Amino acid sequence: MEFFKKIKHITHLMKQIDFKELGEISKKIDLPKIMKSVGELDDNQLKGLMKMLTEKAKKGQHQLPPIDGDFYDYDLKLNQEQRAIQMKVRRFMETEIEPIANDYWNRAEFPMDIIPKMAQLNICGVAYEGYGCPNLPFIMEGIIAEELARVDVSISTFFGVHSGLAMGSIYLCGSEEQKQEWLPKMQNMELIGAFGLTEPNVGSGVAGGMETTCQKNGDEWVLNGQKKWIGNATFADVIIIWARDVDDNQAKGFLLRKGNPGYKAKKIENKMALRTVQNALITITDCKIPESDRLQKANSFRDTAKVLRMTRAGVAWQALGCARGAYESALKYTKKREQFGKPIAKFQLIQNHLVEMLANLTAMKAMVYRLSELQDQGLLTDEHASLAKVFCSMRTRDVVSRAREVMGGNGILLEYDVARFVADAEAIYSYEGTKEINTLIVGRAITGYSAFV
Repeated sequence: MEFFKKIKHITHLMKQIDFKELGEISKKIDLPKIMKSVGELDDNQLKGLMKMLTEKAKKGQHQLPPIDGDFYDYDLKLNQEQRAIQMKVRRFMETEIEPIANDYWNRAEFPMDIIPKMAQLNICGVAYEGYGCPNLPFIMEGIIAEELARVDVSISTFFGVHSGLAMGSIYLCGSEEQKQEWLPKMQNMELIGAFGLTEPNVGSGVAGGMETTCQKNGDEWVLNGQKKWIGNATFADVIIIWARDVDDNQAKGFLLRKGNPGYKAKKIENKMALRTVQNALITITDCKIPESDRLQKANSFRDTAKVLRMTRAGVAWQALGCARGAYESALKYTKKREQFGKPIAKFQLIQNHLVEMLANLTAMKAMVYRLSELQDQGLLTDEHASLAKVFCSMRTRDVVSRAREVMGGNGILLEYDVARFVADAEAIYSYEGTKEINTLIVGRAITGYSAFV
């Protein structure tokens, strides 16, 4: 019986042994002699030896650091309530979205069943006051955008269109009656919104060249024209349509309700980015909209710009999230992928890419964090938001490119996620103001001269 106890203890010890290392040791010492000595130990001596070896193993064990793109711990600046919301959104994205993200992206379909689950997070209109909205600092709008995009930029875009552009248009430009009618139901995602500004022939120049028109006829308005790239438009319950008033040549905003006879939305196919987002080409033919559904505080493009200024900050955060998702996916891969008998994370060139990615992420985080602080202080300007959009969308391009590079051929496979981040970064680079237009906004602010044509 005593013999079997010893065998049991020896077997347990053997599990702790690195046999490759043991082979090297055997060249230097007499292992058979040591094994014989171990066999002569009594039970208490064996237990003591096991304890000593276990403690040494723990002390010498190589613990890999966690995978976390927040290297300067900006998230520690959040209070307990804010941190809880962040973690709630992160869990939702990792458990509900991550397992299905690639499949829906590949099929260019939207997972409609996630909407009621998302509603339970209570994050729509997070920075708005009243109407069932949480009324939290704008920093939380940014944190949420980052967390969503860190897993799936498409879901982040769906949310940004609904909560930011659509709800934001009503919140900033709607009458009290319109806010009461729409915002509570949009906040709990009972109703979904879309935002129609960009047109087939006019993108960045829409402020001065809007082709969609509106004209008042008695107590209603008649709208005609087309809008392109309108996210959520194939299934939204309300679409914010911006149109040029033929009488005063000023931009007006309208609440176009689902089912309007003059409204047609055709899904845009064959996209290389944001494939889960249901973008549409909207055709508006003699759409009759009552005066009560005209946004009462939207009377010029300056009012439209208020919405864009607010949401452009969120897009900069979204760019950070996309880059962070790519970086963390690539870092995780380099720790598992082995070449020449060791993880590729041990190679100098790989570490160079990882560090440059992390440096970009850290600089982006500093910029967007300050951007949201300015927003919370009421100091945010167009040029502030534009600079963040320019810088973050450019740096995101660099990060996702490096992430794809460290993964080699596997970097182009959807199953490793980075390929999706690479593609989606291209959409972030263009929407909510191109790099060139946002550059000119900042350029005008710092030189005092407008270079716009």
